[in-house]
Amino acid sequence: MIRPGPRNLITDLEGLKVGNAGDLRLRSGTTVLLPDWPMTMAVDVRGGAPGTRDTEALAPDTLIERFHGLVLSGGSVFGLAAADAVTGWLSAKGIGLPLGLRAVPVVPAAILFDLGNGGDKDWGEANPYPALGRAACEAASRDFALGNVGAGMGAKAGSLKGGLGSASAFGDDGLQVGALVGANPFGEAVMPDGTFWAWALELDGELGGRVPGRIDGPLPDGFPPGPPPVSNTVIAAVATNLALTKAQAKRLAMMAHDGIARAVRPAHTPFDGDTVFAVATGALDREVVTPRRLAEAGAMAADCLARAMARALLAAEALGDKPSWRQIYG
Repeated sequence: MIRPGPRNLITDLEGLKVGNAGDLRLRSGTTVLLPDWPMTMAVDVRGGAPGTRDTEALAPDTLIERFHGLVLSGGSVFGLAAADAVTGWLSAKGIGLPLGLRAVPVVPAAILFDLGNGGDKDWGEANPYPALGRAACEAASRDFALGNVGAGMGAKAGSLKGGLGSASAFGDDGLQVGALVGANPFGEAVMPDGTFWAWALELDGELGGRVPGRIDGPLPDGFPPGPPPVSNTVIAAVATNLALTKAQAKRLAMMAHDGIARAVRPAHTPFDGDTVFAVATGALDREVVTPRRLAEAGAMAADCLARAMARALLAAEALGDKPSWRQIYG
């Protein structure tokens, strides 16, 4: 039997904290995932317009085996600067690779595009994202809000306001997974009647218990009205308590991408930079991870990510020209 963890957040997994910082005037923000100890990490990119940092270091054939933090940020390419501040914050605490006179943290990052949401983007050369990255580190906790926070502050989801989402799933056999997502897809996350595409994956009434009515005619394609945007992007992390290699974590990230496709129609478009990181805490280190066990974790992670996507919209509030799900359907 699968059930949510006590918080229904990725931080239900031992050893993980999440911090958020945002600027309402800017209509953007940053989210950090901080492990209590260095952890295995991998990444899989499926969208056509990604923006990332240090993802090559996550390849299974590269030197670094453990990683010290992860940044998900708004701001397009400017948001990658948040990782500079996170790196400095961790290094000052002695967290990182013991190279030379200073700890060297390895902090991959991915960004979503929220530059066209009407916020004040006239910051000149004074990039605001390092300050947001530092503030997110200071705010890191096992408890955090969803919706218009962190990387989800200025996000949109098709015709609706997007946001930050999270969910967790615990199995009776000790397997645990969690998901964290900045939901900013080009496609729609809801059916014409407002039911989430991810409705069938709901656990414990977390999505309001809404079920779809009859759809007459062709299945909607999910393309929002108007001209295509410059870019969108879903950026996410999934986590498991299994002790995975980098190659196994890569497969977990690949399988987890199915969660985006279960929650959004269409997914992985040329306008999205869909990027999913996978983190293995290793807390369940007594277990040898067989291919079947890895497949079970991947299937759970995909469902968990789809639920987190819907929860992002459920918690989001209207901002600018994007109404919230609750305004329209709630």
